[in-house]
Amino acid sequence: MELRTTESFYDRLGGEAGVRRLVEVFYDIVEGEEAGRELNLLHLRGHGVAHSRPEQFNFLSGFLGGPKLYAEKHGHSNVRRMHEHVAINAHARDAWLNCMDAALSRCGTDPETSAAIMAHFKSVAGVLKNRDE
Repeated sequence: MELRTTESFYDRLGGEAGVRRLVEVFYDIVEGEEAGRELNLLHLRGHGVAHSRPEQFNFLSGFLGGPKLYAEKHGHSNVRRMHEHVAINAHARDAWLNCMDAALSRCGTDPETSAAIMAHFKSVAGVLKNRDE
């Protein structure tokens, strides 16, 4: 398959509807499956998953090359700042990445796009770890 370098990840996922579906599938995994248990507990200590679903959509919209909804709403899209109140260890970081990888797969994202998006997520997730085991 030829790499589509001019098309944003937002577009490659299907625009607004595709990114919304990705977020919904991701949080369904977080709330309903063992792989997301630790993430769900982290969310329950904060504002909860119901708060996170729209905020994650807003963030991912801009992060993936679409409208910068999170920055428009909050004045920034700094992921370290967004997560500074959350204790993120390597296990939580990896759980997030695994749940997102599963969500991309369940959404039928082509392997090339999934791999490229996950590379970006892994890079960002690496700076979010703020606690040792």
